[in-house]
Parts: sequence; structure tokens; C-alpha cells
Amino acid sequence: MELARDVINGDTEWTALGTDRPVSWKEGNLTVTRTTARTGPGCHNGCFVLLYTDENGKLVKVEGDPESPYNEGRICARCLALPEVVNHPDRLMYPMKRAKEDRGKDKWQRITWDEALDEITEKFNEIKEKWGAKSVQFLQGTGRDISTYILRLAWSFGSPNPGYLLAGSSCYLPRIASLYSETGSFWIADCGQATPERYDDPNYQIPEYMFIWGNNPLQANADGFFGHWVVDLMRRGTKLITIDPRMTWLASRSDLHIRLRSGTDGALALGMLNVIINEDLYDHDFVDKWCYGFDQLKERVQEYPPDKMAEVCWIPEEQLVEAARKFAAGNNTAVQMGLALDMSNAEAIPAIQAIVNMIAITGNYDVPGGMLMPYYILNTGFGWGYDLLTPEEHAQRIGVEKYPFVANGYNFSQPDMVLEAMRTDDPYPVRATWIQTSNPLACTTGEPENQLKSFLNMECNVVVDLFMTPTAMAVADYVLPASTFAERDGLRTCDGCQYGATINKVTQIGEAKGDPEIELMFGHRWNPEAWPWETVDEMHNALLADSFMGNITVDELRQEAPIFKKQTYKKYEKGLIRSDGQPGFNTQTGRIELYSLALQACGLDPLPYYEEPVPSPINDPELFEKYPLILGTGARDYMSFHSEHRQIPTLRNLKKDPEVEINPKTAEKYGIENGDWVWLENQYGKCQHKAKVTPVVAEHMVMADHGWWFPEEDGESPNNYGIWRINVNNLLPNIPGKSGFGTNFKSQFCKIYKVKDGE
Repeated sequence: MELARDVINGDTEWTALGTDRPVSWKEGNLTVTRTTARTGPGCHNGCFVLLYTDENGKLVKVEGDPESPYNEGRICARCLALPEVVNHPDRLMYPMKRAKEDRGKDKWQRITWDEALDEITEKFNEIKEKWGAKSVQFLQGTGRDISTYILRLAWSFGSPNPGYLLAGSSCYLPRIASLYSETGSFWIADCGQATPERYDDPNYQIPEYMFIWGNNPLQANADGFFGHWVVDLMRRGTKLITIDPRMTWLASRSDLHIRLRSGTDGALALGMLNVIINEDLYDHDFVDKWCYGFDQLKERVQEYPPDKMAEVCWIPEEQLVEAARKFAAGNNTAVQMGLALDMSNAEAIPAIQAIVNMIAITGNYDVPGGMLMPYYILNTGFGWGYDLLTPEEHAQRIGVEKYPFVANGYNFSQPDMVLEAMRTDDPYPVRATWIQTSNPLACTTGEPENQLKSFLNMECNVVVDLFMTPTAMAVADYVLPASTFAERDGLRTCDGCQYGATINKVTQIGEAKGDPEIELMFGHRWNPEAWPWETVDEMHNALLADSFMGNITVDELRQEAPIFKKQTYKKYEKGLIRSDGQPGFNTQTGRIELYSLALQACGLDPLPYYEEPVPSPINDPELFEKYPLILGTGARDYMSFHSEHRQIPTLRNLKKDPEVEINPKTAEKYGIENGDWVWLENQYGKCQHKAKVTPVVAEHMVMADHGWWFPEEDGESPNNYGIWRINVNNLLPNIPGKSGFGTNFKSQFCKIYKVKDGE
């Protein structure tokens, strides 16, 4: 694979990947187009794919692009099934509306885009005039690249309240918040993804050890991290330590698999810190030069001896000690942190902080094969258009008064407080929602029946999606049809993938439009000065002009992509991290703050600590006796992404029903056989799943699927595609941590029993 050229454009420098093929070419009667995958159907990845269209412009086949250094031609079943998604007869193809009194009923009326623009603008402006712009909540989900655009849409309307409805913002954001509060940056495991040469880059070294902590990257592919990179590194000699209650494929091939009790990650990390510090295994030089608060951390970890922490985690002490020694002994150690750290324990921030500190004191930041500081491909940071509101207006964001840490470089409203405001008008009324790339009733919100009441209390709900979802059918007044990535032009960037590229349109379904175009259309109506671009390409050219690539256009990027920013290591020594050009990290002290001044300023403990999840077998033994299994949920699979893909025949045939994994000994104890429909029940509610008897899970736990609904069932209320019967979120309460981040979704209790005939 040859590099086409190194480019210096003003003060920017980047590398473009060489290719001897154009963006599009012919193969027989088919047109082949190179593009990147991102928006709908959802995924966090940025895989390069080849889209095949026939002479009528119909998408008929998808293959991986073998020239891509990112995925090297490897793609999953979801991308292979893209033609079924694009051409599905149930796609939303036109804007539709219904009367407010018909919410929950299939009484939709087709309207034009102009009518949708006019009517939604009129309703939102009426609400703004009566209750203020802050009374409109802009809600996003995951899987389509809209954060840049929906933030600007909210702020240009005048609302300080973009966000998403997941207790404690417990997906990705606790990791971001914790990393920023201690290091001033976000960090990801370095798998050579920052250069097109990948593992052949002479400056790169593979990690000696990689800790897979709280995720299964082969299925999750979180945050642009392509899971098969881990397999690539294993083939080159990297050894794995997997920390997961379940026996995953990677765990079975790890040097060490720690099957801790769900929610005890903080105890494990603090016990490991105790070993590393007390056995003098830390990097003295890095700690002396680049860390702040080591003495305070050393004192704190004495409260967490390894024998007691192992007892808390339900693991042998020797496993904890071995993991700590290997973490410190490696020439370089990378940590792939995942979702379980965000939502196994409401006190997610201190748990992640302990891991962040462990990486620091062993000197594994900004070194080859350690932790990589990703560049922002587009200079949008945490929001594009933040200056459209005044500081006083931003200060009215829901949740920042109660949870000041939420305001610390993070621009979403606090979801638990938003749901409270929707129900109670505290701290002020919320009267409308814009819901885009999100299906909260079926996927993200705990206590979903309460959340349904909140949405029904709104004056206007707008949903933008690919299909009619349970949320859209239950609460929407307007639905707007969104495009898949095959039906739109755009930009593709992500923290994990570390390149700039384009999304290239090849087909069109009905009147569906790309998410950025929808935002631009409404932006023109709401605040044209904030949206001065006539076309999406003009808007993206403006974004690119402020990127590391300089004044490159979308058309030029399409030809050059992928483009990588020049990578260098130990930037903290060279003054390449801080805005003032001084050596160090982007924190108050210029060092990694093991004792976090950012947390302290928000009234939080500046040092990591451990608290039991709520509920806990230790603190709630009577409740655990009544509900004697620990309920995990949210594990990813290859056939779907959150609540998407349930209506796609190829993928649904691979998994027809929501499943709960149960250990064979536990199944025998409760008289359950593989394939039985069972009830999961606790003090909050219950749901039905199909039993999958497997030794993958420990005897004390079950692992349930999330995001399930049945598109083939009646969508009208009260059935709503079966969500009230099968939604595991019926068993989950919305309980955030002290910081406003984190929740206990993966550590609840439940009991299990067979469904009787007729239930």
C-alpha cells in the first residue's frame, strides 16, 4: 500500500492514502462506489465499504474495501445486510403528522417537507414564546453522526438543552468526563490506527499487554475502535487481560480472565493500584515529572488492600495481584475501556479515575502501544456553535446547578433531571422534544412507562428516523424520514478511527434526507444567520476549513481519503498538547492530576474511591435473597445495533427473539431449559425473554438483551410493538451517580421463572 503524498497546507500537515482507483467505477452492469459507513443503520465504526448499485440506481450489494487501512476489507453482517435496510418496504419515506389526540394510533397523514418545516417551526416558536427556547429538548441517540449538527440546531434555536435520555449519561460520556478531568484529553488504546502504515509504521510498537476492561470489542466496536484490531495485535504477540463477568471469545484466549462481580470495577482498580504502589512497580520518572497528587493517591489506596478488594469482587486475590503486576511490568500497556464501566455502578467516575491513574503511574500515556490521544479531525470539540448562546443562557442547561461536573466541558443536559423536568416542571417546564437517532422507550430509558407519561405531557414531539419505532408510534406528532449512509453525502470522522473521509451517496429512497441536511433545512427557518450555507457541501466545506486538513473541499477529500494527521508520541514533552505551547498536559497543573482539581472544584472527591452499586449483595442481603441473581444487560451482538435491525430478514433470522443467558447449573435449579420463555422480575418490573443456557455467564448472574421490539406486532398503543412485555428496561431504575454521570443498569437484582401458557 503506497502513500500518495505528504501534504503541508499552511500550518497543517497530513498524509493521504494512495490508490489507483477512482471513487466510482463500473464492474459489468454495476456501479461500484467507495465510501465510509456511519449513519443509519447505526454503528460506531467508520469502515470503508464498496457499494454496488444497478443501472436503476438500486443498492444491491455491499463489500468491504480491501484498500482501507482501517478495516482492511473486513465488515460485519450489519453492513452486508445494508441493501435490505435501504430497500425495506417499511422505510419511512415521507414526512408525516397526526393530531396530538391520536398519539399511539396509526393515523398518520403524509405531508410535504415544506409543510413539515412550516408547521414544526410554527409550533416550536409558539412554545418558545410561551415558555422560552429552553423548554425544547433536543434528544439524540447513537449510531448516526449528528452530534455536530444537532448541537448547533439546539443552540441556534436558543435552547441550551441538547442531550440524550440515558440515566447518568452512562454511555461513553463518563469515560470522557473522567479522562478530561484528570488528563485534559481523551485517550484510546493505541492499535496503530493513527497512521496509514498501521503496524508497519517504524515508530509504532504493539502493546505488550492489552487490558480489555468492561467490553467485548469484537461485537461492540465502540467509539470508532475496530474490534478486530485486538485480534491483529494478538497475532503479533500482544497478551490480553480480560476483565468481564462473562466468558467472551477474547476472554477465553486471554492470559488472565477476571470474572468480577458486576459493578465492582472500582474495587478491582483500587486494589491493583495498591499493589503497584506498595510493591514499587510504578514509573518513578513519569510520576515525578508529569503527575500531580501521587502522595495523596498513595495514602488513599491504603484503604483498599488487595485481599479485601478481591473479596468484594468475588475473585481470588492472586488474580488481582497478578493483573496488577502484569499491568506495571509491560513495556507498554493499553486499556480498551468499555460501556460496563459507565453503567455497572452509579459511581462510575471514581472507578474510571482509578484506571486512568493506573495508566498514568505506569507511564503508558502517549507512548507507542500505550494510550493514544486522538486528534479532533474537525475542530468542533464538544460542540459546533457553542458561541450562539450567551454564558448566561448556557447556565440554564438542565442539571448543571445540581451536578456542576456535568457542565465541566460537556454540553448535554443531564438526562435524569430532564426527565424530572418533563414530569414536574422542575427546574422549569419542558414542553417539546426533538428526537433524532434515538428510540428511548425501547432502548435507553429506565422506568419506560414513566417516561412514556413524560413524553405524552409534551405539546409537540418530533421524531427523525429510518423506520417507525415504538417511540415514534407512541409519542410523535411528526415523523421525518432519515437516510442511510448510502443515501447521503457527508463527512466521516471519529475519535477512534483517526482519519478524515467522506460518505458518498449512491441511491435515494423516497423523500428521505440525511441528518445534516435536515438540520440545515430547519436551521434556515429558525436562525438563518447561524446557518449561512445554501447546501450541505457548503456547510461541510466550512467545517473542513477549520480542520487539520486546511482549505480542502469535500470534493477534494473524496478523492484523497482517508487522510491522517501526522502522528507523534510524547507530545507532552514537546509542547504539542497545551494551547499555550508549553510542555505538559492540558490541566490546571500541566500534569496528569491523580488528585483531580476539576473534581474538587465541583465539590466531588478529588481521589478515586469505591462504593457498592445500588442494590448490592453486601449492602442489601434481604433484597438479594428475594431476587437472587445479578442482572446484566446491554451486551452487544453481531446482528443488531441497539434497537435497530429488528425488521431486517437476514439479521432477524440469526436471532429471532430477545434472549437471556443463564448458566446451566442455575437453569437446572429453576427448572429452565434452553429455549424456554422466562420472566425476569424484580422490585421495579418484569419482562419476558427466551432462555439461552450457556456457561458463558457465572452461576450468580443472568445477562439479558436490550433494545428489543417486534416490528411485526401491532404498533398501536398499548402494545407498542410488544415493548411492555419484552423490554428489560422495565427492571431498571434511573439512578445517577453523585457527579451526575453513571448508573446501575448492569448490576440490578432479579429472579427468573418460566412463562406459563397464556402469559
